[in-house]
Amino acid sequence: MKWIIATWLVLLGFPLRAQSGYWNADVDSLQQVLAGQRADTARVRTLVHMLHVTELTEPSHRRQAAGLVAELLRLNARTHQLLQEAPYRQLQAGLQHWLQQRPGPALAALQQAVELFDKGGQPVPLLLIDLAPVFNELHESEGRMRYFQRKLRQYKVAGGFPENEAACHLVLGGSYRHRGNFNQAISHYLRAADLFRHFNRRLYSNELMVAGSTYAEWGNTRKALQYMQMASNWNDQSRIGGLQRFYSEHAIAKLYLRQDDTAAAARYVAKATQTARHDQLNAAQYMAYALVLQSELLLARQQAAAAAPLLTRAQQIADSLQMQITGRPGEFALDATWARYYTMRQLYPQAATSWRQAYARATATRLQMLRPQYLRALIRFEAAHGTPAAARQYSLAYLALQDTLHAAQGGDLLAQYEAERVEQAQNEEITNLRHDKEVQELRLHQRSQLLAVAVAALVLISALGVVLYRQLRLNRQTLAQLRQAQSQLVAAEKWAFVGELSAGIAHELQNPLSFMKRFAEVSTSLVDNMGQQAEAPGLEQEILSGLKQNLQEISQHGLRASGIIRDMLEHARSGNGQRLPTDLNALVLEYLELARQSQAPGGQTSNVQVETALAPNLPLVPAMPPDLGRVLLNLFTNAFYAVQQRQQAGETGYRPLVHISSAQHHGSVQVRVRDNGPGIPEEIRGEVFKPFFTTKPLGEGTGLGLSLSYDIVQSHGGTLRVEPAAGQGTEFIVTLPVG
Repeated sequence: MKWIIATWLVLLGFPLRAQSGYWNADVDSLQQVLAGQRADTARVRTLVHMLHVTELTEPSHRRQAAGLVAELLRLNARTHQLLQEAPYRQLQAGLQHWLQQRPGPALAALQQAVELFDKGGQPVPLLLIDLAPVFNELHESEGRMRYFQRKLRQYKVAGGFPENEAACHLVLGGSYRHRGNFNQAISHYLRAADLFRHFNRRLYSNELMVAGSTYAEWGNTRKALQYMQMASNWNDQSRIGGLQRFYSEHAIAKLYLRQDDTAAAARYVAKATQTARHDQLNAAQYMAYALVLQSELLLARQQAAAAAPLLTRAQQIADSLQMQITGRPGEFALDATWARYYTMRQLYPQAATSWRQAYARATATRLQMLRPQYLRALIRFEAAHGTPAAARQYSLAYLALQDTLHAAQGGDLLAQYEAERVEQAQNEEITNLRHDKEVQELRLHQRSQLLAVAVAALVLISALGVVLYRQLRLNRQTLAQLRQAQSQLVAAEKWAFVGELSAGIAHELQNPLSFMKRFAEVSTSLVDNMGQQAEAPGLEQEILSGLKQNLQEISQHGLRASGIIRDMLEHARSGNGQRLPTDLNALVLEYLELARQSQAPGGQTSNVQVETALAPNLPLVPAMPPDLGRVLLNLFTNAFYAVQQRQQAGETGYRPLVHISSAQHHGSVQVRVRDNGPGIPEEIRGEVFKPFFTTKPLGEGTGLGLSLSYDIVQSHGGTLRVEPAAGQGTEFIVTLPVG
């Protein structure tokens, strides 16, 4: 049976460390998960999770936790005791005693539950934190200090309990703070923050905030504001609300009030009030804090009359909820604020009563951080508006309290100082030895180098003039050469541009000239046949009609050649022209037919199988149709040339194929031209778009077709790339934007 329990504890325990969000889970969310679960084992695990993340500071939370424990024990009995019940039995007993306002038995039972959880290897940081208010109800500040010091030592020695270590540091920080030992308090708060950051973002924010407020009480407002702003930023970043957000906004507002920055304080007073109103569980308690904070702001602005109704309402809430001078949102300074209000209204007897009541409550709860503040306020008040005897009495009490606080911190400060002295002495000794060694080495080097330095300086000074003179002459010659080279380079670039432009025009004129040559040859053939076929009826008229059509084609292609020259010159000047919405499918079909006709008579294009897969409803693209047509014509002509070359090689069973497709793709339009020709070797595939690069024999290509096509597509905001086709061949892809 024991091994079954151990296995179950491992299954329940390991998720605590493995899941980074375990301790950040929300109880309400887990309640919804529980409502949808039917298996008992899953419900047991969820109930354990809910108990681990439930805070017990509020009676409603304690009643909820008691119900969860009862349900957990009932399910555990039904699942044959797979979960060790002993710690949960003690937790149940502690909750019942606490709900019945019996803090002594409650503390004993909860401490026993913690011990049993420790033996089972289950961290329970929130349960440890919740022990602190039970100690407070018993006024056992010394007992609380000893207990958490012992538990911290235990967890450090055992190892593997960073969650519980963080909880101990949190409570110890509060204990030292209540004693007025701000040095130790801040140290524990920051250690807790470093640990909480890895598993609980709310408590990490809380500890940063508490460290900042403790720095403020210690008098270091710069560090206080630094940590408070870190906590506030963390709350915004992690979307943390509730207590953490209210506490940070409340503390920052009080710090700005201490600095007499009422404008900045007003912003955070408004934020704290807004947070209090929207809190679903503690709206009344937080609103009492917010009302006191608003009253302090009004008093700082000398608006005592406006503060009176706020303080009255805060007093009513505090009386109904039996609020203490200290709570989770910080110190509840209602009595002190009443005292300041009465003093401003010159109601001195009521002010004296409020100051004494505030001091009495701080003394009763042993809040050593508030007692010196209230004693100082009483001394000033009695000196200004009371009696010398009362002022003297409170002054003696203040001095006695300060002696007690200094004595409490003296051992820590002395030990810290002694450790610093030892470390400082060791560091000084090491530094002195290093310094002596460096001095000796420096003297030896100085003696040996002094003469050499002096000689080198003389040589350098004497040679400097010669070097400068020669450098000046060299610079003049270099400048003249650079100017001459610049002139030559400008001239060379001009002639290179002229050559490239001429070659481009020649390349583009090849197609219309080829058409004109072909139609001229056909016309000549028709004229030759007229005499031979003169006897055939109607044939002469048909030949004349053909001649007329050929002459029209020659005229049209002559005009096209002129347009090409004009467009090339315009492209050379600016590269821009008027773009019109263009049907890319129609342009493909038009220039595909031109590519077929551009082949010489007797060519093999009739044997080439042409497949088209043009997407219907293709969106219009903004383009210059003649320029884009030249791109398509070049790609079609090259595809026909490639398949004819492979066909002429005499490959058995080869069927030349050119496939043309169009499609819409991610806000753009693509045209793909694929052939099954011999393909382009990989080593030269990156060269095909460079000017004057061609694989055709001498006299058949200029090497400018793909280069010009690449420039035209780029000027349209698109891309042109080449890829190997499936099997063998080449595929060119034109991508153009729609918008």
